[in-house]
Amino acid sequence: MNSKLRTGALLAIVPFILATLAACTPTVALAPAADATNPGCAEIIVRLPDAVANQPIRETNAQATGAWGNPTSVLLRCGVTPPGATTATCYTVKGVDWLIDDSKKPRYVFTTFGRDPATEVIVDSNLTDGQGTIVLDELANAIGTIKQTKECLTREDVLGSASGVTPTATPTPSPSPSK
Repeated sequence: MNSKLRTGALLAIVPFILATLAACTPTVALAPAADATNPGCAEIIVRLPDAVANQPIRETNAQATGAWGNPTSVLLRCGVTPPGATTATCYTVKGVDWLIDDSKKPRYVFTTFGRDPATEVIVDSNLTDGQGTIVLDELANAIGTIKQTKECLTREDVLGSASGVTPTATPTPSPSPSK
């Protein structure tokens, strides 16, 4: 075989080899959430973005899940138990309320609030260059397909606000002039 034919054959095979190697990224093993078969989860999963925080989507082995990055930096599970009343910190990102658990920094666990089924997103901020809220922003369109029935309340919502009323001192009666 002459060198031109060998070079041509090699050039024809290289794209196939590269595509095969790219497909060899291992599947991310996850456990499905209890309500993963909820039709709302299917609505979310079909709308997941191809990348979040510049991390490419990965294949997972469980229903209603998503993963991004290699190594995996973002995990998503739809169908987790919706949280009830809580004092956890709540953030609203593009119309989606998220409760945050930062007890395992640099990993943050975000859970949707007021949506059933609820969705949990775990972000390793070391692997996403601290872009946790960007991840939530990029997932908002998919998550937003689940109707919100409750929303996070602020301290003022719970305790009431002064709404512009300024406390004033009670006037002290002046001594009456003596005659």
